[in-house]
Amino acid sequence: MEAFIYDAVRTPRGKGKKDGSLHGVTPLELAATTLRALRQRHHLDTALIDDVVLGCVTPIGEQGACIARLAVLAADYHESVSGVQINRFCASGLEAVNMAAAQVMSGQSELSIGGGVEAMSRVAMGADGGAWPVDPRSAIKNYFVPQGISADAIATQSAYSRTNVDAYAVESHRRASIAAQAGRFDQSIVPVRDINGLIVLNKDETIRPETTLESLAALRPSFVDMGEQLGFDGVIRQRYPELDKIQHVHHAGNSSGIVDGAAAVLIGNRTIGQRTGMKPRARIRAFATIGSEPSIMLTGPSYAAEKALKRAGMKTADIDLFELNEAFAAVVLRFMEVMSVPHDKMNVNGGAIAMGHPLGATGAMILGCLLDELERRDLSTGLATLCVGAGMGIATIIERV
Repeated sequence: MEAFIYDAVRTPRGKGKKDGSLHGVTPLELAATTLRALRQRHHLDTALIDDVVLGCVTPIGEQGACIARLAVLAADYHESVSGVQINRFCASGLEAVNMAAAQVMSGQSELSIGGGVEAMSRVAMGADGGAWPVDPRSAIKNYFVPQGISADAIATQSAYSRTNVDAYAVESHRRASIAAQAGRFDQSIVPVRDINGLIVLNKDETIRPETTLESLAALRPSFVDMGEQLGFDGVIRQRYPELDKIQHVHHAGNSSGIVDGAAAVLIGNRTIGQRTGMKPRARIRAFATIGSEPSIMLTGPSYAAEKALKRAGMKTADIDLFELNEAFAAVVLRFMEVMSVPHDKMNVNGGAIAMGHPLGATGAMILGCLLDELERRDLSTGLATLCVGAGMGIATIIERV
């Protein structure tokens, strides 16, 4: 059975600090905002929805306790709608969409929602702890290093210079600024409102069109002390002894920004669309996850994309547009190089370097962005992918209908 995307919405991304516009909005309300939007846009009888799957990477405190079910209730959905929170690190939002699609494909759901939420200004990244960095049986065995060290190792391995990664970042801001000013995100962005109904934020907050190579050159690399003084350069070089010295090229300006946000994607079979009068926008052609080397960690997107393409019986050249989460500039540069993807097909409206990466929501956000742009350009196929902590990758291929 086929799974169709009927709609995709997201909140704007707010700066993930105490002075960010969304800091006063709870993650519960962010998630509920997207669910309400889907109901209102389609006049949905929410009793028809079987399940809501939401990604959340730090499911603790006010983001804990199965935030998906609580968002269902906060959005005034029918009480029969269930909810589940899932965590595949940065891929959680796309994994949630894939899980919702799998329910439909298997015939166990007619209509489901996949998406995600992360309020990074309120719930600090890593606040939930975990064995990965601290249990010696995990950290030592897998040569654990922070992701920034992994990104710098990829840049060193691939000979990407500071200028290379900074130039990519400048272009991300330029593209995002053009897209925002042209209204390309307006179809999917749902304004976040306060208790009085007044708009708190209705556009992405961290795009900096004034970014230049010169302004980025003034920033000190973020992971030098971590690598040299705390010893993580030595750890990654134990795993990759061919790297004589790690070149630290990443910093806040060419890495994904910390932001708040939520997203939701409405997925169903063909019959439910006919019954409700909804028109499908795309179908899920294939999806895949994969494990990759856990120390360098961020190379998974190409392997996941290859797996999804093989599953769909497609080649890289068959994909019209790509969206890859800009966790770090080197991640995208490597993907384009090894997959032979030209930059004019990749992140054509900018990405997380400009707009930020609300961990649990990003995957669903970039899938919606991909679909909007396929429609705007009247193209057919797109592939969304993300790198994932502890060495994984995820990819989803969609095709317009």
